[in-house]
Amino acid sequence: MFVAARMTPNPVTITSTTSVADAAHIMRTNKFRRLPVVDNGKLVGIVTDRDLREVSPSPATTLSIYELNYLLAKMLVKDVMKKQVVTIPQDATIEEAALLMTSSRIGGLVVVGQGGAVTGLITETDIFKCFIEIMGLEKGKTRLTIDVSDEVGRLHEITRIFAELNINIGSLAIYPLANGDSELVIRADVKETKQLTDRLEAIGCPVKHIAHIGHSDR
Repeated sequence: MFVAARMTPNPVTITSTTSVADAAHIMRTNKFRRLPVVDNGKLVGIVTDRDLREVSPSPATTLSIYELNYLLAKMLVKDVMKKQVVTIPQDATIEEAALLMTSSRIGGLVVVGQGGAVTGLITETDIFKCFIEIMGLEKGKTRLTIDVSDEVGRLHEITRIFAELNINIGSLAIYPLANGDSELVIRADVKETKQLTDRLEAIGCPVKHIAHIGHSDR
C-alpha cells in the first residue's frame, strides 16, 4: 500500500507571511495539528500547533487582550515555522512512512510529488487506520497467536492446516521474538477452535492465545 492511497490530498497550506493569529485560527477552526508553509508553489517550512503554543503569551501575562491580539497579528509564520521539513514521496510505501515518522519522532509527514510540490499530508492516525484495516480488526474474526519456530516451510504447514479445515485466513502477521523464534498472529473465520488447535499443536506450533470479539478464550 502506498502513501498516495492513504494521505489527505490537497492539504490546506499557508504562506510564510501569514500572521500567527491567522494560522492559529485556521488550525483551531479546522482542527488541524500542522500546516505546510508554501511560498510561490515551493515548500519552505511547516508550523504545528505546538509551535504556536510555544510563542503564545503565558496566561499570567499582564498584557490586555487587545495587546495580545496585536502582538500575534504582527508575528508572522516565518518567525516560528520549522524550515527543515521531513517529507515523503507520494509513491513511498506505508511502511516507509511509519519508519520515517518513528525515526524522526514526528506525528505527520508532508507528502510531495514530482518537482517537490506539496500533494498531501499523512499522519500517525492514517497509519493506525491502515494497520487496523490490514489486520482486519473491525471484521470480527477470531485472532489466534501461535508459537512458531524459525524453520523453512513452517508457515506453509500452518496455512495448509487452515486450508484442509476449510478455514479462510483474513490476515496474517509474524512478530520476531528475542530467542529467534516468532509469534504468528492469524485472523480467520473460525467457529470451532479445538480441532484447529489440536492439529497445530501436533506439528509443534501451540496456540498460546485465542481472542474473539470482546473476550478471549485463553
